Amino acid sequence: MSSPDSDENFQAGEADFLAQKEIILKHILSSEARLRLNNVKMVKPDIANTVENYLINLASQGKIRTPVTDDQLKQILLSIQQPKRDFKINRV
Repeated sequence: MSSPDSDENFQAGEADFLAQKEIILKHILSSEARLRLNNVKMVKPDIANTVENYLINLASQGKIRTPVTDDQLKQILLSIQQPKRDFKINRV
């Protein structure tokens, strides 16, 4: 079992990490792109988290021009999403 102190330290560290992540995203995203990413986060938090980490990695490597526009974010979202499968049912 973990002690209450270690749980509090973990929660504080996680809160600091999330705050830093939000600050970085505010710097690299335009306001429209940030709004779109927040909307995606409400519906599909796993995809939003993947996109956030991807953008932060690109920014830390200097491979992205800031601010990222809404159109650029749309392209990133399309490239990350799994392709939809079409099912065709033939009735006999």
